[in-house]
Amino acid sequence: MGNTITLCDNCDEKIVESLSMSNGATNVLLDALALSGSDLAVTTREKEFIVWLNQRDQSVVGIGTVGFSISEMPWTKRDFIELKRFLLSVIDGAINKCRWEDLNYTPNEDMVVRNLNHLCLLITNFHEEFVDESYYTYWVTDESDEEPTIPIGFPKCSNHKVLLSCHGCLLCNNGM
Repeated sequence: MGNTITLCDNCDEKIVESLSMSNGATNVLLDALALSGSDLAVTTREKEFIVWLNQRDQSVVGIGTVGFSISEMPWTKRDFIELKRFLLSVIDGAINKCRWEDLNYTPNEDMVVRNLNHLCLLITNFHEEFVDESYYTYWVTDESDEEPTIPIGFPKCSNHKVLLSCHGCLLCNNGM
């Protein structure tokens, strides 16, 4: 199985190829982004993006089910440039091994950096015209779960210092 990250639902693959990863590679990518992003997120919107990523928790929602398109992320047009810049800095932090020492495993650096660079390429090629704010609206108002989609106050895991999602701590759930 595995997971795929695409640019957007109706985008031409010629713009940039999708990122396809094994389930294990997906976990490592998300762990690296959680560590870097949780350290860098300051504003509410930045924290929302990291919580959204942390909800892609295969140990809770199922392996091979967390692929997404960049357009599904919680973008709005009013803060698009700032959030794109933020996400690129999160990826850069992950590439530079921000808090990798907190992982209870040693990632395959070449593979992780290759996948992070590909994700960077996807984000770089994502333009404001691709933003569909209905994804954000649905995400913040979805009441189908018992827990709020975005935990109130943006708490962090006491062990891993990563932002919690409605599923708890991504790293704890992965057996860290």
